[in-house]
Amino acid sequence: MMMNEISTATALGKTGAPANSWKAPRIEMLRRGFPLIFLVVLVAVFTAMSPRFLSLDNLSTVLEQGTVLLVAALGMTFIIMAGSIDISVGAIVAVSALVAAMTATKLGVWAIVPAIAVGALCGCLNGLLLSVGKVPSFIATMGTMVVYRGLVLYFTRGAPVSIDNDGFLDAYSGITYGIPHEVVIGLVLAAVAWAIINYTVFGREVRAIGGGERVSILTGIPVTRVKILMYVLLGALCGMAGLLQGARTMAATSQLGLGLELDVIAAVVVGGTPLTGGLGSITSTMLGVLIITLLSSGMNMGGVDPYFQNIIKGIVLVTAVFITIDRKKIGIIK
Repeated sequence: MMMNEISTATALGKTGAPANSWKAPRIEMLRRGFPLIFLVVLVAVFTAMSPRFLSLDNLSTVLEQGTVLLVAALGMTFIIMAGSIDISVGAIVAVSALVAAMTATKLGVWAIVPAIAVGALCGCLNGLLLSVGKVPSFIATMGTMVVYRGLVLYFTRGAPVSIDNDGFLDAYSGITYGIPHEVVIGLVLAAVAWAIINYTVFGREVRAIGGGERVSILTGIPVTRVKILMYVLLGALCGMAGLLQGARTMAATSQLGLGLELDVIAAVVVGGTPLTGGLGSITSTMLGVLIITLLSSGMNMGGVDPYFQNIIKGIVLVTAVFITIDRKKIGIIK
């Protein structure tokens, strides 16, 4: 009896709590604080490498470069919060940019309508494959990524489609009082996405599905409809991102958006939204976008080999997943 009491006391420690109980709060603090810590380290390292890194000109360029990534990442936040994934975002951006380029001459500013419509249609197809066809999101979007990219190659034949409508270019890539229009558009969309997540039934349903899909079904949440809608939303936002990218480069190319899916997923995950779903916020995604954009800008200014930059981004993504993933929600890692 005495030995049992001694063993119990040893296991619990002097305070009567489990010996490892202090680890959980510290791990949670690290998980939540990782994006901000990483951002501070990033700024310190790149500032030491290049004093021009924190110049106003460079920060303005970073904001412009990060807008397309931000707009696409806003939609991806909903997808990852629900516990799914979409790797076709770069291809949807390319398709939407192509549609915008092909219609800008006649429609001008209103080319935004077909661009977003095509993006939403692509997203709807992804959602149907996932929710109705029961195809895993990774496989479904990998297949559609190839299809969408193939459509761009088919219609462009590898040649760029120029955008020369002044009204279109002024509206989506112009500058007013020193503020780029695309940055304003990105911030407005971020505010709308934030409101949807925090103040609508749809936002709560997305979060609930990520927390537990079977429980969500039992509580009466229309899971199939919600999944389709969140993919449509992502597609529409990718349509807007393609429009902005096309306006910025004044052309749509077959290579536009290539590799964007890695940056989008990295931005959402690095910002603190775990791939296990159920958690996440727009503000954390915005922080993740800033980190990824500063990372790219800093590596370019620091003279890092372009072929080595993707390796670094991959390491950052894996590190972020390792730190932010909630292992309690996963019984077996496959």
